[in-house]
Amino acid sequence: MEKVFEKLKFGMLMVILLLAFSLSAGEVKNAVERNEIDAKYQWRMDHVYASDAEWEKDFERINPLLDKFDSMKGTLSDSPQNLLNYLKLDEGVTILAVKLSVYANRKGDEDSRIAKYQGYRDKMSGAFSAFGQKTAWAEPEILQIPEEKIWQFVNDTAELQIYRHYFANLLRSKAHVLSEKEERILALASEVTGGPSNVFRMFNEADIKFPNITDENGETIELTKGRYSALMKSSNREVRKAAWQANYETYENWKNTLAANLAAEVKTNVFYARARNYNSALEAALDQDNLPVEVYTNLVNAVNDNLEPLHRYITFRKNVLKLDKVHLYDIYAPLLPEVKWEIPYQEAQKTVLAAVKPLGKEYVKGIETAYADGWIDVYENAGKRSGAYSSSFYGLPHPYILLNYQDQVGNMFTLAHELGHSMHSWYAQENQPYIYSDYSNFLAEVASTFNEELLSDYLLKNIKDKQRRLYLLNEQIENIFITVYTQVLFSEFEQKIHEVAEAGKPLNAEVMNGIFADLQKKYYGPDFELDPMGESRWNRIPHYYRNFYVFKYATGMAASTALAQKVKAGDKKARDAYLKFLSSGNSDYDINLLKQAGVDMTTSEPVTATLNRFNELLAEMEKLM
Repeated sequence: MEKVFEKLKFGMLMVILLLAFSLSAGEVKNAVERNEIDAKYQWRMDHVYASDAEWEKDFERINPLLDKFDSMKGTLSDSPQNLLNYLKLDEGVTILAVKLSVYANRKGDEDSRIAKYQGYRDKMSGAFSAFGQKTAWAEPEILQIPEEKIWQFVNDTAELQIYRHYFANLLRSKAHVLSEKEERILALASEVTGGPSNVFRMFNEADIKFPNITDENGETIELTKGRYSALMKSSNREVRKAAWQANYETYENWKNTLAANLAAEVKTNVFYARARNYNSALEAALDQDNLPVEVYTNLVNAVNDNLEPLHRYITFRKNVLKLDKVHLYDIYAPLLPEVKWEIPYQEAQKTVLAAVKPLGKEYVKGIETAYADGWIDVYENAGKRSGAYSSSFYGLPHPYILLNYQDQVGNMFTLAHELGHSMHSWYAQENQPYIYSDYSNFLAEVASTFNEELLSDYLLKNIKDKQRRLYLLNEQIENIFITVYTQVLFSEFEQKIHEVAEAGKPLNAEVMNGIFADLQKKYYGPDFELDPMGESRWNRIPHYYRNFYVFKYATGMAASTALAQKVKAGDKKARDAYLKFLSSGNSDYDINLLKQAGVDMTTSEPVTATLNRFNELLAEMEKLM
């Protein structure tokens, strides 16, 4: 049975994080320490374990439980009870292991400088590897049972009947499950092949150090990843450029190391795909969700066929900002610098709550609980993981959300986004048994971007000020730009570097820079100018260590845009179908679940419709300005 490892549902790439505190002019603004942040803005990890000692005590349960699998080997076909006993033990160990992993990772994310939690993470990496080794025989053994016998077990045993879709999905993958010995070798390799991801995480979160720069107030500040995102939205071009150069030069100093590390990650994906008899790493990644390769290629082709609106948008930026050419440090510059719209966290909470009311009282109550019950870690602190995500698993007391909140509108959208993930998890885990309580990465971005769509609609209905309405139109345009156009650009790069590796050609910094440079020029059009360091933009993107994940942002937005239209219009049947989708977990194949909710992702229509919406929004903004 495939092990369900802890999954992080990441939010938007361009998250704006907290400028933690201010000091008098002339002093360096260092990142705030965690103990300086009010506890009410921190998540409650004591809901998982009251202390590190409790974690360590629970960790000691892992090996004795793993040893129980030994006596089960060779017995699964003997009786339906034996098969059920294996599934139940696997379930129990997985829930325990993920609970331990969640605590270790969340505590590590609070401050990646703390060696103790790095050690906990290492222990869990070893535990998951041992788990894989102890159960490497199980799926091959199940697949050796004649199909008719499996279905007889299922039909004759009430407790096995909930596993019907699980068995169907497992039998579908029969051609890619190896012998017991081969599966054991792959399990043994997992700690090694996880190396590139771990190396990048530690480099990017703990070791990297950025220089000081001067902000738009003339103060010297320490550049952080959170501050970088905020500075890219500065109306002062010299500040943007200085921050961009400081950021990119820091990564550029490590370009060959980062290229070698990413190449190792790519070759890991190729290795596993070939070991499991897939034609490509892309096919292997998509097959986990039973998606045809055409879902990916149709997305890339649909975007490539609709680049003209993006070129128009870049030209629009150039004209509004009065530039000769648009550079990467101009991509997120405000087009409406006169609009000052600060959103404190408490106001963001209330606004998001009002925006999701079309989804009904139960959904609203769930978000109120998230606010009050320690689900959310709000503000940035020194050593804290950057970005934003939602993390959840069956058996945990509740989901957990990491933010790095700053009092800006974009951060309110990030809050709505991550709450979408958490509520998806909450609904699935409340309504499904363990085996179907998760959902695939392909579905992960539907619920998050759905919430953003509701928030945009609510704000446009309630904001009458012309400049703020322009701001919201611009935010919607930027959202599609980031979530569809940018993620598909990243996805096309990911596809191409895997193809290079699969062809046996060298994959180094020069090759990666050339591919990324050509893609940026193609996507952004004639009014864009790429600075030399911009060629290596790939080297700071953590999603490339998640094996064909980024395209799911685009498909998720396309699906959610289509689903949200009817709900916004007050269609109760559409709302109920959407809530049923949230409650379904992975009880059916992704394509089927989305069709039941009301959108067909086997066609390019949802993607094309979303890009048409981008074109309409841009035309409206051009007219108003």
